[in-house]
Amino acid sequence: MPGEPDRTPSWRCALSPLLRYPTVDELGARAAALVARRPRDARLRRVGTSRGGTPLWLLSVGHGSRHALVVAGPHANEPVGGVTVLRLAERALADPGLVAGADTTWNLLLCLDPDGARRNEGWLSGPYTLGRYFRNFFRPGFLEQPEWLPDGAERAALPETRALLDLQDELRPFFQCSLHGVDVGGGFVELTRDLPGMAERLARTAAGLGIPRELGPYDTLYWPALGPAVYSIPPPRRGDLAAAITEAAVESTWFHPHRYGTVTAVVEAPMWGVAAVQDGSSPVDAEAVLRSVSRALRHDTRLLEGLLARIRPHLTGVRDAARLLAPVDDYLLIGPGLADSWDPDTYGAGERPLPPLDSAHLTTLGISGRRVALRTAGLLHQLAGAAGRGAAGVLPELEPLIDAWCADYRDGYGARWIPVARQAEYQSRVVLAACELAGRFGPLRSRSGESGWGPGAAVPMHTE
Repeated sequence: MPGEPDRTPSWRCALSPLLRYPTVDELGARAAALVARRPRDARLRRVGTSRGGTPLWLLSVGHGSRHALVVAGPHANEPVGGVTVLRLAERALADPGLVAGADTTWNLLLCLDPDGARRNEGWLSGPYTLGRYFRNFFRPGFLEQPEWLPDGAERAALPETRALLDLQDELRPFFQCSLHGVDVGGGFVELTRDLPGMAERLARTAAGLGIPRELGPYDTLYWPALGPAVYSIPPPRRGDLAAAITEAAVESTWFHPHRYGTVTAVVEAPMWGVAAVQDGSSPVDAEAVLRSVSRALRHDTRLLEGLLARIRPHLTGVRDAARLLAPVDDYLLIGPGLADSWDPDTYGAGERPLPPLDSAHLTTLGISGRRVALRTAGLLHQLAGAAGRGAAGVLPELEPLIDAWCADYRDGYGARWIPVARQAEYQSRVVLAACELAGRFGPLRSRSGESGWGPGAAVPMHTE
């Protein structure tokens, strides 16, 4: 049942299992307890401070000369990475082959955006329902997400971003992993260079744990596939802010350490799984589905724009309203463009047509359109509540919208909750497989001795 803890004994950790998502403070406390238990093998240090004054903690296990860097919590609404890094630390302490035998130090950043993560604590402890999640959802606007470098590394302004860049330059890791979560869909991996064997490892792990693989993620619609559910992150195609948010266009901390021969893996783990995202069959009428999805997104965007117009005048003086408005404006900006890019009656006039689409792709596009609307509605719900009496009439309209759209995920797409312990087990196994393969194939450098990607290289925007 959704929200029930996973009781599989083999997934339990020495510090007692995490059967729910931890808060930022709980992550730090559990890491400190682990270090107190194994002070010779594990260390905890502060590598920076967030905009809100929260310490950025790095948990390191082992004393090898090669460094693996794992970054949890780059997106505020994706808490599975915190559970995963604690699980990786436990495994590294329990298995000498992961540290001494591999001459590796595991460096685990507990949470890159702790301020944003705190804003999600309204749903972290459960019960895990779609309605609770979206009504308490928070993710900062594009320009406030710490993995992205829209003005380049030299002009990175966020302290969280600067801390990560400094850490990458200090460690020069052979392997870096960014831990992300898919709210509704399936698991997949994005790589800055090919790791032969990754697709097979991912398939075995996903099958063993009952995790659907996302075979046509919206993020990777135009990206080369390295195998089922494994995708290559290509060079960017420059564009405006909408293009940056949806398909690519900025430098990134994923590629910043590439000059050291680092390979980066972005590992996605789903919260609510949808079996149809791994359906590679040919659809009966793809164009009809695309028209329906596009029509729904345009309609939902217009509806939400009208609700925002009624709320906005009452936000003067409301604390932190700007932080909630930024992602709302982002989502409302990209909605119509996405609809046009998917609609067979309009995308032919754009720069490029859609690639061939199977049933998995169509399912993912439908989920993605609904996601844009639901995230916007959830943020508007919070803004209307903060605005007080002036926007009180908006809440009765938002409530049934959120309920209906969540029911579409649950009943229309068959979204089913995956217990936290299983999400983290899946993600940690995929990280270990990618790290092993990265170590096996070694760093990649160009003939000049430098990485094939220069310091000005850019990376497609990750939107999941």
